[in-house]
Order: sequence, then structure tokens, then C-alpha cells
Amino acid sequence: MGRISISCLFPASWHFSISPVGCPRMLNTTLRQIIVISLLTAAFFLLYYSVVLIRNKYGYRDRKLHRYLARVTDTEATDTNNPNLNYGIMVDCGSSGSRIFVYCWPRHNGNPHDLLDIKQMRDKNRKPVVMKIKPGISEFATSPEKVSDYIFPLLSFAAEHVPRAKHKETPLYILCTAGMRILPESQQKAILEDLLTDIPVHFDFLFSDSHAEVISGKQEGVYAWIGINFVLGRFEHTDDEDDAVVEVHIPGSENKEAIVRKRTVGILDMGGVSTQIAYEVPKTVSFASSQQEEVAKNLLAEFNLGCDAHQTEHVYRVYVATFLGFGGNAARQRYTDSVFASTIFRNRLLGKQAAMTPDTPYLDPCLPLDVEDEIQQNGQTMHLRGMGDFNLCREVIQALMNKTNETQTSLNGVYQPPVHFENSEFYGFSEFYYCTEDVLRMGGEYNAAKFLKAAKDYCATKWSVLRERFDRHLYASHADLHRLKYQCFKSAWMYEVFHNGFSFPINYGNLKTALQVYDKEVQWTLGAILYRTRFLPLRDIQQENFRSSHSHWRSFSFVYNHYLFFACFFVVLLAILLYLLRLRRIHRRMLHGGQSPSLWIEEGLPPQKIPGAL
Repeated sequence: MGRISISCLFPASWHFSISPVGCPRMLNTTLRQIIVISLLTAAFFLLYYSVVLIRNKYGYRDRKLHRYLARVTDTEATDTNNPNLNYGIMVDCGSSGSRIFVYCWPRHNGNPHDLLDIKQMRDKNRKPVVMKIKPGISEFATSPEKVSDYIFPLLSFAAEHVPRAKHKETPLYILCTAGMRILPESQQKAILEDLLTDIPVHFDFLFSDSHAEVISGKQEGVYAWIGINFVLGRFEHTDDEDDAVVEVHIPGSENKEAIVRKRTVGILDMGGVSTQIAYEVPKTVSFASSQQEEVAKNLLAEFNLGCDAHQTEHVYRVYVATFLGFGGNAARQRYTDSVFASTIFRNRLLGKQAAMTPDTPYLDPCLPLDVEDEIQQNGQTMHLRGMGDFNLCREVIQALMNKTNETQTSLNGVYQPPVHFENSEFYGFSEFYYCTEDVLRMGGEYNAAKFLKAAKDYCATKWSVLRERFDRHLYASHADLHRLKYQCFKSAWMYEVFHNGFSFPINYGNLKTALQVYDKEVQWTLGAILYRTRFLPLRDIQQENFRSSHSHWRSFSFVYNHYLFFACFFVVLLAILLYLLRLRRIHRRMLHGGQSPSLWIEEGLPPQKIPGAL
């Protein structure tokens, strides 16, 4: 019969043999328990490993769901009792008035690849914390000492909503745009000096010299581009095969391999006075001439949105161009000025008074059929009557584009880097949306052929019919008679700017016209505060790394100590078991031999061999 020999070194050398038949039941039970526990442990680790694999594989979809839920919770009231919530204040000083926006964000998650999760703060009634005052700050050009009093109501409004304990760590930015740009530099400086001097006396916000400035149109365009792409989640990393991606050559690293990341969207914004375009230029561009290269330097912006300047995954090269006089209203004004000047010149040349009386109106192809309009200049009135000829309107307004024959140029002959039309996406705001939605009810996905047909039909419709439809409320609620009258011209202008000015092909299918993104208006101030707070995550990351390193050591020590405890426990248990077995064996020998081994043990002599012992 086989035997199991076990030897263990303790204060005394114990040696014994256990027959499988005589193995104690307790030992067999312990072995069975150890086997069961081992199997359960192995199953647990196998399950844990499977969960980790599934999470890594489908984690991105979870993040998509999280983004969707985040957009839903964006409308919830901000929890001002949350101590981990940070705040930021942005003041937009425009030409007609100033608006203040309060933003908030939770602590950074510690991942240097992610940006801050900035949202607009909402009050107890779930309304955005926004306030506007008039007039524009540029109205105080001759009395800069009154600027602080002018802006104090905005800052007091923000101070009421931001928790008092957070004031000293809440950055305040005052950025001035169009109205201030046209002022002389001395007047700009005087206004900013008054703000920098008086605001710290009355408010505890984080407000330094660099937090108040006049920004350029290029900066404003970049901020708008950042805001739109941030809301759309285009700065997040992707593991989803369904996401559109683009190959990017990082500026300054031409010798390195290109990186692949989410495709960003371009923006087209046509206001009343100007039109702006902004989009990422993922690849290195070439120039037709040195003059064109110099111009391009003022239109291309390269910046890093990441918190670490050495990381290049959030480095972007964005083209931004603003065209004054190319907005919908300004273009109509330039058009009527041209019509008026040419008509007056022809009348003088021919000795006539054409279009100067209602009986002989100028037939305007860019007005709906039979609608009447007037042009008043220099005390003279010129009468117009609509022809409703959309194609002719497109022809006559092409001269207003000021296109040149030079390659890679757009409106006014301004340089424009090539757009990869097959792998790009654009959002059209303001007039792009109004032209497609207010009257034609075609907002959203833009289709050139359908838009062209709808615009032609509208222009050719009699004014009396359009008025009847208007009275029956068949158009958008905010569409007025001014929109109806100039819809034909603005439709033609939008179409020509997009396809002729910016050279987008007729079959381009990735333009979405929109007024809001995810049911909210996206301001350039969101992009501004995201850019200007981009280094703040470094503080949270450093603190997180410090805590994680200590927590890692504590968790390691915890696990290590528990293993050591269990090892010691099993060693002691085994020693007790062996000791009991030894006593049992000695007891059996004493019963069979009648000889006490105590003397041998005390003297340290080996036990004598007893005849007949097993």
C-alpha cells in the first residue's frame, strides 16, 4: 500500500508517514474545501477577465450613451451644492450689447487625453444663466471711466449664481468683438484699463490682465468652431468603426506618421453683414505664390486644445475667413446700390426717367413675382417690381462675389485651402438655416437639386399668393413680410456663395443647416472658455496621480498583507494538525510497547525501535 511522507522543519524535526487508508477525515474534508475554493476563485477571475474584455470592446458605445444622457441632463438645474463643481464666467462685449455666460464643469477625470466637460450653468428654473445689457461697450469710447459701472450688473448677476466659496477660483473673461475692433487702440486700452482696475476691488473672481482683451475676427471664428465641435463630441477619441475619421498631419511633425482621429465639422455662418467659414485643414497645404502664403498665415490658426503642450493628439490647424459685406442684408444693399447707380447712369445717358415712377418700375429678377419695392437714395426714389426669375437673379449677383482667376481662392479673391469634399461635413447657421427653413421648410440635410427647385417655384409665385399663405400661417412662426419679400434674393445669394463662392460641388451631400445643436444655441463663448481653461486639467491630473499612486500602494499593501495573513494561518493550521497526528502516533506506540518516550524526548535521543511496531 502506498504511503505519503511529509517532512516539516519546526523547532523540532518531525517526521511521520500517513497511510491513505488511515488519513484523517478532517484532512480529506479540508482538501475538498481547498479544491472547491480554488475552482470558485478560478471561475471568479475568468468572469472578471471576460467582463474586462467586454468593457474594452463595447465601452465606446457606453460612452455614446453617456454623451446622450449628458445632453439630456444639460437641461437640468445645476447642483450648486456639489463641491466638486467648478465655474467659469465669459462676457461677450458685442457691438449692440454685452452678454454674460456662466459655465460649469465637474472635476477632470484624470485622463490627459480628455477635455473638460464644460456645460452652461442653469438656474433653479432650468434656464441658462445668461444676461444681456445694452448698448455695446464701444459706446463708452469717450468716457471709459463709466465702463465698470456699465458692466457691474452683469458681474453681480453672475456672483449671485456662482457659490460664494467658489468665487476666488472662478475665472472671469471679458472678450470684446466687432464694436471695439473699430475703435482706436488708445480708446480700447482705456476701456480695458478701467475694467482691470475696478473689477478686482468689487469682485473676488480670478481676473488677470490677460482675461480682458479685444479679440480678432479670426479668434472669434476659431472659438465658434471649437464650440460646435465640442458639443458634437468631435474632440473625443473613437473606437467605433461607424465614426467618420480623417488622417491628420500634425503641424511641425512632418517626419512623423499621420494620426487618425474623429473628423471634425466645418461651419458656415451667414449673418446680416458678414459671412464666415471655418474648417480644419488636416493635411499640409501648398501655395501658388509667396504672396498667397503670406495671406494664408493670417487665415490659418494652429492651436493645441490638450492640457499637455507635448501631446499632439489635440493639435488642430483651422482655416477661418470672415467676409464683410457678404451677409444677406449687406449683399442685398450692395445689389440695390448697383441697380440704382446703373439705372441713374442709363437715364442720364438716354435722357429718360425709367424706374423713377410707379408706372415704369425696374423689373427685379430677385423679387417674387409682382411684388413692389422701393430704393431711396440722395432724395430720389426708384420703383421696383418683381420678376421672380431665380436663374436670372443668380446670374446678375455673381458679379458681387468678386471672384478672381487665381487658384485656391474664394469670395473677394481670398485664399482658401482645398476642402476634401468626399470626407468632410459642414454645418450652416443663421441665413443658411433661415433660407432653407423659414419659408421653404427644408432645414436640416441640404440637397442642392431640391433646394433649387423649391427656390425657383417660390420666386415665380405671385406675391398675392405668398401673402395668402402667410396669412394662413403656413410659414415658420418667426417669418415676417420682410423675409417673404427678400427670400428670393437671399436664396439665390446663399446658393451662389456656397456653390460658386466657396466652390462646393452641386452634389455635395454633407451640409446640415441648423439653428441649434442638440436643441440649444451654441455660442462662440463656449469655445472660448474651453480654449482658455485648457490647462486647468493639469492641476486635477497631478492631484489624481498623487492620490492614485498612494491608493495603489495602499491597495497593494492591503492585498499583500491579506495574502501573508492567509499563508500564516494555513501554516499554523498545518502545524497544529501535524502535532495532533504526532501525538496520536506516540500514543499508539505507548499502548503497544508500554514504554514511555518522554525520557528520549527530554534527553534528545532518538526513540528506540520497538519490536512489533508498525
